[in-house]
Amino acid sequence: MSLENVKKELESKNADIKIFRLDDSGATVDEAAETIGVDGDEIAKTLALHLNDEVIIIVMSGNSRIDNKKYRDTFHAKAKMLIPEEVEPLTGHPVGGLCPFGLNGSPKIFLDKSIEKHEFVYPAAGSPFYAFKIATDTLEKLTEAKWVDISKE
Repeated sequence: MSLENVKKELESKNADIKIFRLDDSGATVDEAAETIGVDGDEIAKTLALHLNDEVIIIVMSGNSRIDNKKYRDTFHAKAKMLIPEEVEPLTGHPVGGLCPFGLNGSPKIFLDKSIEKHEFVYPAAGSPFYAFKIATDTLEKLTEAKWVDISKE
């Protein structure tokens, strides 16, 4: 269902983006990079976190990690990832398939500056076995996300 929700949202935004099936699982950055044949940093790692009483989505480059100090300075809270059992019920996507489209509700979406260096990135498409290639500026436009600087490499 989450793959279909991603497709529906992209279609509703008139986005000409081709979702493709992976030969193997792309559930982790390393798996996705190897399966797609790109550098791991080009994988758009999508994270779901608790922020006060809401869920937020952060997209960052595959080789980046959250810098806890930068996160606290930006969000005035400690970074608290959703536990695996919460991901699908709260986002509509399974672990390994999380992306910033076709989400449950309307969570706030943030793009980390770590993806700015890439012309294109590869997010999952609601399933660990599907992904798509998207220009970083198109990702910003379609998600209407706010840019943040919360990562370290």
